Amino acid sequence: MRNVDAVIAQRLDSAVPLVGQVSQYIIAAGGKRLRPAILLLMSGALGFQGSERFTLAAVVEFIHTATLLHDDVVDASTLRRGNATANETFGNPASVLVGDFLYSRAFQMMVDVGEMRIMQILADATNVIAEGEVLQLMNMHDASLNEASYLHVIRSKTAKLFEASARLAAVLAKTDPVTEQACANYGQALGTAFQIIDDVLDYDGAAAEMGKNLGDDLREGKATLPLIAAMQRAGLAESEVIKSAIEHGSTDRLDEIVHIVRDTGALEVARACAAAEAERAIASIAPLASNAYKSCLIELAAQLLGRRT
Repeated sequence: MRNVDAVIAQRLDSAVPLVGQVSQYIIAAGGKRLRPAILLLMSGALGFQGSERFTLAAVVEFIHTATLLHDDVVDASTLRRGNATANETFGNPASVLVGDFLYSRAFQMMVDVGEMRIMQILADATNVIAEGEVLQLMNMHDASLNEASYLHVIRSKTAKLFEASARLAAVLAKTDPVTEQACANYGQALGTAFQIIDDVLDYDGAAAEMGKNLGDDLREGKATLPLIAAMQRAGLAESEVIKSAIEHGSTDRLDEIVHIVRDTGALEVARACAAAEAERAIASIAPLASNAYKSCLIELAAQLLGRRT
């Protein structure tokens, strides 16, 4: 990861001061670096140690960072990772345009690797992510959203870059198609579990721990799995409270809704769904040869379920 951070620092360089300032601000805010970590761990699990893995790990982090910049503008978010969002600090225009810079810089870097298959994977991934963002926008304030539609959105919007990160490692290692798909399946399942737990924490976490405002999803009118499960299990009056809050993007009755979500067992339902995805991730890489990197990938999937931030 130190090598990846060195690549990131080098490739954030721009002749336009504001570009570097905004980029450095959001990169320096931290984050889990999960997508680069998956690419590096999967590369190790497959025995690939070439320097291209550092470049591509930086590429996926740039793409992820670009999506965060755009997401926070769309969602009018004010807090991320315990800090003011870039749009809150620098304004919406700067955030959107620097997000565009990061996307284009990522594509410059993947061209440098000189592998058409890699460019295809990342081009497809960014396209699917954009479609997922639009789909989520279309689903805002729709309290009738079901679990299948919810999963479709998060597999496009969040899990796709996890999937691409794992698949890129298989391409770098020149594996057979079956192994490549197994790696991709790991990434997709892990990314899906990650987002489900993220949505659980919106109703089962603390703002100080999470680094974001609790109830943000509800304010944005997002019908996440905890809310979907709660509406399915609550009485008519309680379901109407949640439905109205989603449709109007209101957090006026957030405390009441948190109680409903917790009392109906909706969080346990969502965590069970995340656990099933984590198990699917672990099962996907069972055929890979055993080594320390594979063990870390298994441990990562297992520990994901207990995250609090």
